[in-house]
Amino acid sequence: MIIPLDTGWMFGPAAGGPAGRTPVTLPHTVTPLSWQNWRPARWERTWLYVNTFDAPAASGGGRVFVDFAGAMTHATVRLNDATVADFPGGYLPFSGELTSHLRPSGNRLSVLLDATFNRNVPPNRPAPSVSKDVDFWQPGGLYRGVRLRVVPPAFIADVFARPVKASDWRVDVEVTVDAEDTVPTEGIVVRVDLRDGARVVSSGTAGVPVPAAGGQVTVRTTLTGLGDITAWDCRDARPKLYTVVATLLAGSTPVHEYPVRTGFRTIAFQEDGFYLNGRRVQLLGLNRHQLYPFAGGAMPARVQAKDARILREELNCTMVRCSHYPQSPDFLDACDELGLMVWDEVPGWGYIGDAAWRDLACRDVRTMIVRDRNHPSVILWGVRLNETHDDPELYGKTNEIAHCLDSSRPTVGAMHTWRPAAGNYQQDVYSFNDYSPGPALRPPVAGKPYLVGEAIGTLSGPARFYRRTDRQAVQQGQATAHATVHDIAASADRYCGLLAWSGFDYPSGSGRNRYRGVKCTGVADLFRIPKPGAAIYQAQVSPAVAPVIAPAFYWDFGKTSPVNRLTAAMICANLDYLKVHVGGVLLATVEPDRAGYGHLAYPPSFVDFSAVNGSALPELRIDGYLGSALVASRLFCADHAGDFLSLTADDEAIAGDGADATRVVFRAVDRYGAPRPYVTGRVRFTITGPHVLLGDNPFDFKRAGGAGAIWIRSRPGTSGAVVVKASHRALGQAVVTIAVDPE
Repeated sequence: MIIPLDTGWMFGPAAGGPAGRTPVTLPHTVTPLSWQNWRPARWERTWLYVNTFDAPAASGGGRVFVDFAGAMTHATVRLNDATVADFPGGYLPFSGELTSHLRPSGNRLSVLLDATFNRNVPPNRPAPSVSKDVDFWQPGGLYRGVRLRVVPPAFIADVFARPVKASDWRVDVEVTVDAEDTVPTEGIVVRVDLRDGARVVSSGTAGVPVPAAGGQVTVRTTLTGLGDITAWDCRDARPKLYTVVATLLAGSTPVHEYPVRTGFRTIAFQEDGFYLNGRRVQLLGLNRHQLYPFAGGAMPARVQAKDARILREELNCTMVRCSHYPQSPDFLDACDELGLMVWDEVPGWGYIGDAAWRDLACRDVRTMIVRDRNHPSVILWGVRLNETHDDPELYGKTNEIAHCLDSSRPTVGAMHTWRPAAGNYQQDVYSFNDYSPGPALRPPVAGKPYLVGEAIGTLSGPARFYRRTDRQAVQQGQATAHATVHDIAASADRYCGLLAWSGFDYPSGSGRNRYRGVKCTGVADLFRIPKPGAAIYQAQVSPAVAPVIAPAFYWDFGKTSPVNRLTAAMICANLDYLKVHVGGVLLATVEPDRAGYGHLAYPPSFVDFSAVNGSALPELRIDGYLGSALVASRLFCADHAGDFLSLTADDEAIAGDGADATRVVFRAVDRYGAPRPYVTGRVRFTITGPHVLLGDNPFDFKRAGGAGAIWIRSRPGTSGAVVVKASHRALGQAVVTIAVDPE
C-alpha cells in the first residue's frame, strides 16, 4: 500500500519552536523565490519539517517505510526520536524503515534539512566553498514527493526488466526480494507477467531462496515466446510501452506485487553514428536544468512532464541531456511516453573531491541506475562527472558499477578538453562540450563513438546572453548559431549528434554570462516560452506532421530594434519555398538555404527587409508552399494599435491535492497573435477560487520582454473553479478558468 505524505507538514527554521512553523504541502522550497536574483543566503540554513500521522490501518504484521524522492541537500529523518535515515545529496531517492518505531497513533516524523552549501557532497566543489562556484543554484527543500510504503514481511524491493533482441525478443527479469526471518523457508516463488494493457503476453516463475533476516536475494527469469512486439521508437508520437508485473507468491497466495513499465528497443552507439532499432538516427537535442522561477525544483508531475512535451513536441528534440544531475522520475516517465531519448547523469560539475566525496559519487551512480534502468527513454548513463579531469581509478569504478547493474546501455561523460584520440577515456561514448568560436565544432575524437554534449550557450554564440529585450540581431544570432552547429554535426556520420546548451534559461550565481542572476542561454526562457532562437528547432519536423513557418525575428519597427536593420532576416520553415509579402506586395520568393545549412533536414531561408519603409507600418504575410500547393500562411502586424494581452493555461483542470499545478502564460501580442517583446508596464492579476499563486503579482513586462508566466497550484482537499484575470494598462484584460477537481 502506498500512502502519499505530501500534506500535513509543519515547516520552519530548525532553530525556532513550534510557534514559528507554518503548514506546507510538498513539493516545497524553503523560501519564496522570484524569477531573477535568487539569494542563496535565504535558503542556506537548517530547516525542520514535521508531520504527525497515525500508523496505517493495513500495517499490522507488515513493514512500513518512508520514501523520499529528493531532499535538498542533506536530510536527517527521525520517527518518534529514533533516527531512521540520513542522506547527504539532493538529487536521488532514499528511504527509512519505520516499522519498529511506529505507534498506533500520534507518530511524529521529522526531517532536519541542512540546506547549507557542503563542498563534500557532489556536485559541490571548493574554492572558496560557496554555492556560486557551481553553475546552477540548489535551493533547499523537500522538493519532490514523500510517501509511506506498507509491505509484507517478505516483499519485492526492485524489478529490472531488460528486453533483449536476438533472433526474437525476450525479457530478462531480475527480481530483488527483501525478507525477514519470520517468513516461510519453502514455497516462496516469484511469478513475472509481461502485459500489453490487460493482455498477458508471457509469464515465467522462479523459486526464491529466502535469505537471512533483513537480507535480500535476487532471482532471475526470462520471458520468451512473445510473438509480435511493437518497438519503442522516437518516430512515434506515443511510443509503445509494456508492463512487467512481478508477484511474490507464498504457495498460490499473492503476497506482494511490483509493476514496472518497459519498452522494446535496441540502441547502438558506433563510430559511424547512433542506431535505434537498427536505423541510424542523428541525435538532435538540448540540455535541461530542472529549475523553475518561483519554485526552484519544487514542481509536480504535470509541470515536469510539460518540459518533456516542450522539448519533444514544440522543439522537436530527439534527445535531452539531464544536466548535471538525475532529474524528476516524472520527467523521465514523460520522456518514455513521448519518445524523447535521455542522457541520465550523476551530480557533478568540474570537481572531484576526497575519498568520502568519491564514495558518494559511486553511491549516486548505483542509485541513479537502479532508479532509472526500466525507462526505455534512457539510452546513456552519464557516470563521468561533467567537465572533470581524468581519474582512472574513480571512473574505472563508476564504469564497472554501471556495466554490472545494467549492461544494456553505454556509459558517457562530458569532457571540457578535446583530444585527437580517446586515449585513457574509460567511458563507452566520448562526449565533448564544444564551445569552439565561430561557432564551429571540433572533429570527432578517434577510437570511440562521438557525441557533442554541449555547444553554443553564451560561450561560442554571438552574445553573452539572449534576452527577449535584446537587439533583434542578437536574438536571431542565437538561432543561426544553433543551426550552424547542428548542420556541422549532421554533415558527417562520425557525429552521433549534438545536444546544445540549453533548452531553458536557468538561475545561476556563477560566471559573467548572467543577467540579474539568470543564465540566458536557453532557446526558451525560464518560463518555458520559446525565443527566436528556438525557431530552428520548431522547423525540424516533417510537414506531414505540421507545416511550420517560424521567423527568428519580430515584425517591429520601433526605435529599440527595427526589423529592417536585418539585411538577412531568418525564417525557419519545413516547406519547399516561401512567398514573402510586405504591405500586400510580393517582396521575395525564397527557398531554404541549402548551401549554408544543407545538412539540416529543414534549412532556414533568409530575406532582406532593409528597403522596407517601417514608418508606413506595413503588414507582413509569409505563405509557405509544398510544390504548387499553399499549405501554411502567417500574418504579422507592425501597427501596435491592435496589440492585446494573451493569456493561456496549459491545462483546463488540475487535481485538488495541494501538489498539482499548471502554468498560465501571458504575452503581449499583435492582432494576429505574434509576440511583441519591446513593451513596458506591469501585468496585474486578480485570482479567485481554491489556489496558491506561484509567481510575481504584479509582473514587470519590461524586464521579461513582453512575456511571462505564473503557476496556479491547488489547495489540499479543495475543488472548484480558479479564475485568473490579468490586466495591463495598454493591452487590456484577459481571463482563463482552471477547474480544480476533487482529489
